Amino acid sequence: MAVPVWSVDPRTGTRRGQAAEEATAAGVDAAVRAAHATRAALADRDRRTALLRAAAARLTEAGDALIAAADAETALGVPRLTGELARTTGQFLAFADEVADGGALGVVIDHADPAATPPRPDLRRYKVPLGVVAVYAASNFPLAFSVPGGDTASALAAGCPVVVKAHPDHPETSERAAAALRLAAADAGLPEDVVTLVHGFQAGIDLIGHPLVTAAGFTGSVRGGRALFDAAAARPVPIPFYGELGSLNPVVVTERAARERADEIGAGLAASMTQGTGQFCTKPGLVLVPSGDAGDALVAALAARLGEAAPGVLLDAGMRDAFVSGVAARTALDGVAAPVAPGRAADGTVTPGFLTVDAAGLAAEGPHDLLLDECFGPVTVVVRHTGDATQGQAAALLARLGGSLTATVHLAASETGGEHTATGGALLAALTPLAGRVLVGGWPTGVAVTPAQHHGGPYPATTSLFTSVGATAIERWLRPVAYQSTPEALLPPELRDDNPLGLPRRVDGVRQG
Repeated sequence: MAVPVWSVDPRTGTRRGQAAEEATAAGVDAAVRAAHATRAALADRDRRTALLRAAAARLTEAGDALIAAADAETALGVPRLTGELARTTGQFLAFADEVADGGALGVVIDHADPAATPPRPDLRRYKVPLGVVAVYAASNFPLAFSVPGGDTASALAAGCPVVVKAHPDHPETSERAAAALRLAAADAGLPEDVVTLVHGFQAGIDLIGHPLVTAAGFTGSVRGGRALFDAAAARPVPIPFYGELGSLNPVVVTERAARERADEIGAGLAASMTQGTGQFCTKPGLVLVPSGDAGDALVAALAARLGEAAPGVLLDAGMRDAFVSGVAARTALDGVAAPVAPGRAADGTVTPGFLTVDAAGLAAEGPHDLLLDECFGPVTVVVRHTGDATQGQAAALLARLGGSLTATVHLAASETGGEHTATGGALLAALTPLAGRVLVGGWPTGVAVTPAQHHGGPYPATTSLFTSVGATAIERWLRPVAYQSTPEALLPPELRDDNPLGLPRRVDGVRQG
């Protein structure tokens, strides 16, 4: 019997209507096989470029309906979702340019050199698509990290068909987005099944085990992501699993910085940790602040701003309950205070706040380690430490942290090029092993989609060394192949001497194009 998938309003908890049905094992198999059958058509670079540009156009055309559905299913708000749609279409256009450029293929040709010792054969290397990619949609970005998100865009750019497992928090949005992408495929002269969509928890498990799936991308919880990661590794033929799981995103504020601009830093922290009701993967979840007057002023500024902040709606009731229980468990620990207590309001919304603890309480393993785990929602932990931020309590705590997507340091002017520059340098050196993006000043929420971006980090932030944002995200879905001593007539066009496709490449050590 078909199991319905309901669209639910998180503001009220009421069902809006049936959006889809959960996929059976046979349905998942059909979706994967349909996608697999499109590989040859998707190999055409010009059509892939057209597909990506048509996707941006179709998503823009469907924008009003997409945004309305996404707001109804996530409560993220029209202004936020309008910006997210623009980011999403921008990703497709950026990957279209990447495909047209051809640099991602990494063409390298080394001609034979019989005079070398030992003689060197003719070798030619480029990258080919892996095959069908499974994409697990995120809850907190119904557009930019879901059906039409960066995983889907980069996989299609690589020449890989995509099967998306929709997130249960926004099934109608997922259906509408998938329809737009399938129309874009038809616009580009490609089979619509270059993108297929499935719903349901069991469908996600069946998908990761399907023998025709060659890689997977995931954004979500540590628990869910690790289960899928382990399943991907346990297959008879293991596949790469590019998961974004959880991130604490530590922040270090030096005493000199706190003395210079306590109000500014406190206000910035409040804005960052409450953005999207604290549901950003880059939310600062642990902030090291010096003890003493300068730190007191910063904490007071943070408290003032959070005291004025409006309550918000979390993505679903389960996340709200996890947030409330997570805050309660942390607040119950010895030595933990809540100057502005986060929690649940009477109308089901949540109020933002922060916890404080002395660094001494986190010096060794114990129950306080809970404070070093991500708590999804509008809360952060302020750790008060004594001594120089480059040594003592702060250094010891940083050494205990796991991997994060980001790490931020706020420095005084004299620590960024003046007499105390050594302090800034030492803190950057301490933070670099912890994260994929290190910020000096500013706040980590918000991820610019540029070629230089890296959205990843050591485990548990991600399960790989690759970025999921920016042009190089395409590298996840490509594998290198080298041809040795292969006659010209048998070579793929990308590797022929006359370069019929006009690709940038390196020939005998010299870059061309």
